[in-house]
Amino acid sequence: MNLSSVRVITTDVKRLVDFYTQVTGMTLTQYTDDFAELRTSQATLAIGSTRTLALFGGNDIAEAATNRSAIIEFKVDDVDNTYQQLADFLGNAVVQVPTTMPWGNRSLLFRDPDGNLVNFFTPLTKEAKERATQQTTIV
Repeated sequence: MNLSSVRVITTDVKRLVDFYTQVTGMTLTQYTDDFAELRTSQATLAIGSTRTLALFGGNDIAEAATNRSAIIEFKVDDVDNTYQQLADFLGNAVVQVPTTMPWGNRSLLFRDPDGNLVNFFTPLTKEAKERATQQTTIV
């Protein structure tokens, strides 16, 4: 088993597509007005509208813009350089400027337009770099 994707539910797919295109520099594929994906080599960030909830059993199973427990994380080559490039765009969405964490990553924490926490990080220590390159398959 592999983690394939994380899906964010939103009332405005286009707004999040535009935001993640800007901060990642990657192209998201918008399949419909209600669904888009940002695919990387290891996982996918899916963006679904609140209208898609009906397909999963009802509109009350998830609520847009209410995340207070998950952080969407992206490994970047140089978090300090990335921060310098995005600082004006992110503005007051920045929660924490690049900071070195005890586990060896240097992290930039900010919020997307729906309030979801996003972490851009660069592994600094040998151990952190090793963890970042390991992929585990659960069978």
